[in-house]
Amino acid sequence: MPLIPEEPQIHESAQGPRATPASGRTAPTPRPVPGPRPVAPSRPGRPGPLRPAPPVQRTPRDVAPAKPAPSGPPASAPTSAAPQIQLIPASAEGALDAAEEAVDLLLESGRAPSDVLVVTTGEQHPWAAHELSFGEASYWQQHDAGDDVFYTDAAALSRAASRPVVVVAVNGGSDDTAASALPLALSRAGALLIVCGDPKKINTVLGVGV
Repeated sequence: MPLIPEEPQIHESAQGPRATPASGRTAPTPRPVPGPRPVAPSRPGRPGPLRPAPPVQRTPRDVAPAKPAPSGPPASAPTSAAPQIQLIPASAEGALDAAEEAVDLLLESGRAPSDVLVVTTGEQHPWAAHELSFGEASYWQQHDAGDDVFYTDAAALSRAASRPVVVVAVNGGSDDTAASALPLALSRAGALLIVCGDPKKINTVLGVGV
């Protein structure tokens, strides 16, 4: 938090006017008029005591008329910005490795593991395959807990909740599967969508300019 500089101590004193000697007489020196007590110094970060201002009496002419409430519908709230899209060129065989490297960079840059969702269009990620071996109930419980990176495939993407970052590994599967997975992944990404795969396939077959 920014530090609030300490207010300087203000000493106020009022001196009476000096008497101007009249011709032929010497005027007595007036006594100094004591001023108000100095304000106690405030502690750093805390404002000093405030003095109430004297009340101001207003005549009916001084009172400004109240402004009428604006008519019409309220202004609509600004829409949230669309997520950014980043393409990492990779072959179908290397897309999963590229996705793993992207996740590592995200975590090293400060992203929380719970911020990241990884989607595969072809073979499932080894973690997903391992967890599904214990049953779908246990697998989706980890998704609902939302405390770690979650891995799923394009077929189950519609069940996954939105996360700030979605990483898609185009590691195989049919063109139709990949083409339907990317728009759905974009709708699940809150801030960033990372697509790892063949740029030509992503730009032409998927029909999305990234």
